[in-house]
Amino acid sequence: MTPPQPLRIAVNGAAGRMGRRVVAGVMDAENVTLAAALDHSDSPHLGTDAGELAGAGPAGVPITDRVGDARCDAVIDFSTPDGLLAVLTSCVKRNLPIAVATTGLSDSQMDAVRTAAESVPVVFAPSFSTAVNVAMRLTELAAEALKDVPGGADVEIVERHHRFKEDAPSGTALRFAEIVRGVMGQEEFVHGRSGRPGARPHNEIGLHAVREGDNVGEHSILFGMLGETLEIAVRGRTRDSYANGSIAAARWAVGRPPGLYGMDEVLGLK
Repeated sequence: MTPPQPLRIAVNGAAGRMGRRVVAGVMDAENVTLAAALDHSDSPHLGTDAGELAGAGPAGVPITDRVGDARCDAVIDFSTPDGLLAVLTSCVKRNLPIAVATTGLSDSQMDAVRTAAESVPVVFAPSFSTAVNVAMRLTELAAEALKDVPGGADVEIVERHHRFKEDAPSGTALRFAEIVRGVMGQEEFVHGRSGRPGARPHNEIGLHAVREGDNVGEHSILFGMLGETLEIAVRGRTRDSYANGSIAAARWAVGRPPGLYGMDEVLGLK
């Protein structure tokens, strides 16, 4: 039997911290090959071998600022909102599925993602970590069970990330909050507290962003009740969990019809 052809993946944002881990993950994954490595046009790493930059050895793929004519089957994006918009255009033009991990998108940028999903498969997720996505499902189950608990349940979300992260709270923390709001109905997201805000109302979800060192990501979802607390916590130890999840998403997306998908579909959680 003829072995299947390797899946050819292009990585957008390949010179960034996460992009480098994705490049290394693609090079290490079974039956996957690095087809292209992209970064912005002002990147000092243009022309550098993507594998060498990632610390994974020579890949024979230089970092460029566009997909060009590279033969590829899917794209993984760990870039910036502007970088994402540029590669979305190429994906639609070339009919390429894309796994989008970029966060901090504006409403108009999110509209561009939805528009692209009308033409190609788009897996959009605030986190590609398997553990994080399982924690999201557990959070939904907890919210369902506690939405009518006597005395009510106060929900607070604490996230920790490295000092270089530019958006706060994290896209993953916001997704946890949206899951809770969709089930329990809280109307307000409150970002931290100071002074004398008074007694805590039940119609809010507290969000707290911590930035420290090189933390790759931690999230705690607290359901506080009278007499007890339930905490769902997930902690990343390395960026490889996000890289491996994005590769799994890219594999899954190939051959799917156009649409906006999430990791629930990739992992079979729903």
